[in-house]
Amino acid sequence: MKTPKEQPRTVMVKPYTQTELAIIYGVCRKTIKRWIEELKDETGPKKGRYYSIKQVKIIFENLNIPYTMTLD
Repeated sequence: MKTPKEQPRTVMVKPYTQTELAIIYGVCRKTIKRWIEELKDETGPKKGRYYSIKQVKIIFENLNIPYTMTLD
């Protein structure tokens, strides 16, 4: 049985909460928090609930944007 191909996911660079980033990366909040904590020197502290666009760009550049592979 052939499975349908998944469409490539696109992720907008916009302010995200920690929970939203965890969903994008497919991990729990504790894991994404630990990953971002390692980037704290580059990102700096978040202000309020959201990471700024600049911080999100740094996170995406360092953690890479997740993607789904399909095999033919």
